[in-house]
This record gives sequence, structure tokens and C-alpha cells, in this order.
Amino acid sequence: MSDSPAKSAPLITVLTVLAGFALFVLVVDKFYLPHQTGAFTGDGIRTAEQRKENLAKLHEKQGRQAVTYAWVDQKAGVVQLPLDRAMELTLQHYASKP
Repeated sequence: MSDSPAKSAPLITVLTVLAGFALFVLVVDKFYLPHQTGAFTGDGIRTAEQRKENLAKLHEKQGRQAVTYAWVDQKAGVVQLPLDRAMELTLQHYASKP
């Protein structure tokens, strides 16, 4: 009797497991892990400075909206209120309910 078949069976099993693991790693790398794709230019922002500038503008706009009155839709009667006034009206509304 020869020992060849008994020694080759575990070797084939080990190689099959390693090949399966390698295939798994390749699939995860290709489809699951994020890849560096370069700068996103869909919105026209290309640098960190431009993003910071746009964020500062957005915060300024939101700050103005938080403290001013304005019409959102005049025909529908929808207005923009300062946050403090909106909170007061909400408290009055719920305080008057039984």
C-alpha cells in the first residue's frame, strides 16, 4: 500500500480552502470595500477650501432664516418665523388644549 493518496488528500483540501479564501478576498475587495475615485466634481466643488466656503455660506443663510420673518408660500399662507417666536406659538397652542 502506498501513502500517496493519504498525503495528497489533505494537500488538495488545504489548497482548495486557500483558493476559496483568496476568491472571497477578491470579491470583498471588488464589490464591498470603497475605492478612491478622485475628486467628485458633480456639484462643482473641487477643493477643501471651496467646501468650507460653501459651508460657511450655508450656516450664514440658516442663521438669517432662524431669526427673520418671510413668506414661504404666500398663496398657501405659509410663513417663515423666527425660532423663538415659533416656540412661543407652539407652547401657546399646546397650553390651550385640554
